[in-house]
Amino acid sequence: MRQSFISIKQFTKEPYSKILGYPRTTKRQLNSRVLELEKLQVKSISLTGETTIGKMEILGKGYVGVVVLAKRKNKNVALKIRRTDSPRKEMKSEAKLLKLVNNVNVGPKLFDYSKNFVVMEYLEGGKIGNWIRSLKGLGTAKKLKTTIKKILNDCFRLDQIGFDHGELSSISKHVIVGKNKSTLIDFESSSSDRRASNITSITQAIFIGSGIAKEIQRIYKIPPKEKIIEALRKYKKDPSQDSFENLLKVLKLE
Repeated sequence: MRQSFISIKQFTKEPYSKILGYPRTTKRQLNSRVLELEKLQVKSISLTGETTIGKMEILGKGYVGVVVLAKRKNKNVALKIRRTDSPRKEMKSEAKLLKLVNNVNVGPKLFDYSKNFVVMEYLEGGKIGNWIRSLKGLGTAKKLKTTIKKILNDCFRLDQIGFDHGELSSISKHVIVGKNKSTLIDFESSSSDRRASNITSITQAIFIGSGIAKEIQRIYKIPPKEKIIEALRKYKKDPSQDSFENLLKVLKLE
């Protein structure tokens, strides 16, 4: 995919200002945000992705911010822009959470952050649901099992450090499958203060939730729901390496 980049200075003007100051902003805020981006060494933004604001394509949109593809030091990065109506007053807290999960090799790498922005690794790929639907041909089951096992391993590592993602029940928005890396994304609702339930949430979303489970069943035979729930109960009671490996075995991912 060939990307065309637009200088950040253009984002003080319509229609691009709708992205830099989404959903509404002032000229003063826009100029301030451009200065902030210059300090972060972000030079330009590319309008590409599966989500739209008006007619402009972006990588994603949530209740805290919008995510776009940007250029920093001649390298493609994902830039999260704080919404002007966001309940969060700054992005430092989210950046700290991302740094924490990076310590156990989970999530896109954090590069930098400021009051209104988080600069992180850009993962070229697609949402897990779309990726599973696109799978066909020889080696499909192996490829699928390898990717799911990698995601479950990420969730296990987060459980081990007492970190809860918070939104893995809606898996389609929070797992990216890329050419070189598959990972959890979007830690804006995460917490290290509540009980971690990443494995439980992701397993239910993949194997019991109707949409993705049906797609997986097309590729390999999923064990009965009761068996999965029993393995999850054991894991919840004792979230150890042994009970995690037992879950992988039940899911035919060992």
